[in-house]
Amino acid sequence: MNSQSWATSLYKWMVKSEQKKEGEKESTARNFLRLISAQFLTNTGDAIVNPKVTLPWLLQSVGAPTFLVGWLVPIRESGSLIPQLFIASLMRRLAIRKWVWVAGSAIQALSLLLMAGVANYLEGYSAGVAIIALLALFSCARGLNSVATKDVLGKTIPKSERGQVTGLSASAAGLVTIGLAVMMALSYVYDWQTSSYFIWGLIAGAFLWLLSAIIFARVEEPASETEKEEFSIASSLSQLSLLKTDKEFRHFVFTRACFLGTALSAPYYVLLAENRIGDSIWVLAMFMGISGLAGLLSGPFWGRFSDLSSRKVLIAASSLGALTGLILFAIAQWMPDLLASIWLLPLFYFALTVFHQGIRVGRKTYLVDMADGNKRTSYVAVGNTAIGLMLLLFSLIGLLSEIMSLEALILIYAIITLAGVLMAMRLPDVSKY
Repeated sequence: MNSQSWATSLYKWMVKSEQKKEGEKESTARNFLRLISAQFLTNTGDAIVNPKVTLPWLLQSVGAPTFLVGWLVPIRESGSLIPQLFIASLMRRLAIRKWVWVAGSAIQALSLLLMAGVANYLEGYSAGVAIIALLALFSCARGLNSVATKDVLGKTIPKSERGQVTGLSASAAGLVTIGLAVMMALSYVYDWQTSSYFIWGLIAGAFLWLLSAIIFARVEEPASETEKEEFSIASSLSQLSLLKTDKEFRHFVFTRACFLGTALSAPYYVLLAENRIGDSIWVLAMFMGISGLAGLLSGPFWGRFSDLSSRKVLIAASSLGALTGLILFAIAQWMPDLLASIWLLPLFYFALTVFHQGIRVGRKTYLVDMADGNKRTSYVAVGNTAIGLMLLLFSLIGLLSEIMSLEALILIYAIITLAGVLMAMRLPDVSKY
């Protein structure tokens, strides 16, 4: 059996679809497997370069000031979202867009290698500032991947299979996260928390991004329609008018913004566990393992469900995610002693992660299915830029932790998610073909 027929057989076994065409199976199969492989490798790298776990440890190991830790998550997330408006404007002038993704992966690999060099040769404040600056470069490169991947996915994979690419990649990422949790547990047992431990992790991450770039470069992408006028900042910013003129797109963006409630509430589940169960590294390792298990088990389900109706996935997953927060708040108010049990908070965190995974897979599939060609590119860029700004705004809710309990913050985010549920019910179904 040759490699092409092997790829097709594996593709047919993995994918459930009502839209497969015999003449397109071979090229679609190759693209499907390459996209999943590339995303799996970058998800593995993301697990290594985690702004909530590994990067804080790295800063601590080089003696960087503690206040720099607070910059990690905002720079990692918003740094990749906000510039996408300009990235998309440039990309629409390219007929083949996979090279944007390849460039993004290469820059991320370079950022990690430089970060490893900083950790090896610098210490203290200078090391911390350099790592933060390289994280900003890394995050901007992630923006290249984010815009390009949805564009290439929409051009190379049929509508009824796109959710499964995202879902299977998320499942693989879950497996990697479990492995990272095991490594964290071992680091606690064997006291591996040294700078050399993280340096080799950064080098390994760089290798994974380079390998993913090589794989993605082999995707068979058809040419896109291109724009002829020269790039300008003014024309890039003019794309924001979509939020004013395109009612359905605007509704989706605000709905997605409300779904940030599940993502932003997750750290407070972990903080609550550290307060009630203990602050040992094994507790954090347990939660990371739970997160990985949730992604591993739920990713394929949400992917196939999204190919049937990404709108229904958004409604179901966000409803259950909000309900998780509401129930946890009720328990904290009327049965607070239960929070100290070894099983309750991990169970709720598992449920929240499963439902958040559904939201992520559903909204990515919905956005890709909303439009074609350059319009899809504009949707991705404008939507992500808007969400990056809203993420910074919603993050300010965390400042309320000085005057209210963690459970109350979880309640606020659950209510925000509920608002997203009501808005999602008014979204049109775009999964039909």
